[in-house]
Amino acid sequence: MADDLDRLLDEVERRLCHRRGGGGQEQPAAAKEGRSAKVLMSAGSSEEDLDDIIDEICNDSSFTKTPPKLKSNSASLTAERNSVVVQAHGKRCCPVYLGGSLSPSGIGTNISKRACDQLRCTACDFRVSLFNDYVWDQSCDYLFFRNNMPELSKLRAKMIKKKGARAYACQCSWRSIDELTDLQTEQQLRWVCGKHGE
Repeated sequence: MADDLDRLLDEVERRLCHRRGGGGQEQPAAAKEGRSAKVLMSAGSSEEDLDDIIDEICNDSSFTKTPPKLKSNSASLTAERNSVVVQAHGKRCCPVYLGGSLSPSGIGTNISKRACDQLRCTACDFRVSLFNDYVWDQSCDYLFFRNNMPELSKLRAKMIKKKGARAYACQCSWRSIDELTDLQTEQQLRWVCGKHGE
């Protein structure tokens, strides 16, 4: 199989060099790559062979090219602005908090403790629904949520009104929360922050 792979690599190198015009500098580099591939593919390659290959790659002049510089300062400012926009969009809570209806919702951090409203379950791959001023009845079970999520009209049968509380549920787990709680304390829940819009 190694011989077939070597032949295939040689053919690709020949065609690639032929398209580039077959310049004198291209052929030695292709031969060097072919030799490195053969050494890597051989069954009895030793550590010294691998060190030689790494040295060849590090000393190869095609890897030492400097990246192109931006033409003006305005272009670099635009690139910086775009990266900031990308970073701001799609943030996740760290740590993730659950909270009652009186707790503020949004992106939770150690400084700004907010209940996450973008939870997703990694066990059932459902978005976690939350209902303000409700708790779940004690008779709730797995099959109830499996069969009725996310239809609110069916879920209301086991919801009890309670001011300041919040009922959370996905298809496989549910929780009633009164005050701000770190999700890490709820080890059995497999909920994560599913990224906030802005």
